[in-house]
Amino acid sequence: MTGFPQVAHAGFLNDAEKEMVEAVLTARLIRGEPLLGPDELRVDPTAWMKGLAEAASELRRHLLDRLRAGELERGQELLGLMDDVYDALVVVDYPDALTSGLRRTLDALRAVLERTRGDVTTTVLQTRLQRAIEDAGAPDGSTARD
Repeated sequence: MTGFPQVAHAGFLNDAEKEMVEAVLTARLIRGEPLLGPDELRVDPTAWMKGLAEAASELRRHLLDRLRAGELERGQELLGLMDDVYDALVVVDYPDALTSGLRRTLDALRAVLERTRGDVTTTVLQTRLQRAIEDAGAPDGSTARD
């Protein structure tokens, strides 16, 4: 795009790069594959950081699906990935003009992360309670899961 600076700096190319990064990194996070960096994806570092933050937010959907399927450990792993992404990006300390609103994107990720943490906690506690009730209700002293 060096021959077309009006296009390269108009903003919509950066948005398209961010969306592509989000899609690629979401899939890689879900599959447990190493993340590709901005150079490997041939995108602007700012678009990469914002795409990574949005990929972490997208993990919420997959995480909730895993919880509904009873896969608590996988849900907790995904929450850990979301935390890791937030922790890595929150230390980026550059003016908003250079990061194209990364701080706002991270604020949104933090909100998603906190809601997700609450959902995981609630599901874990409900599962423990359900198991305790099942174990207490077994008439012969064995656990209901035996």
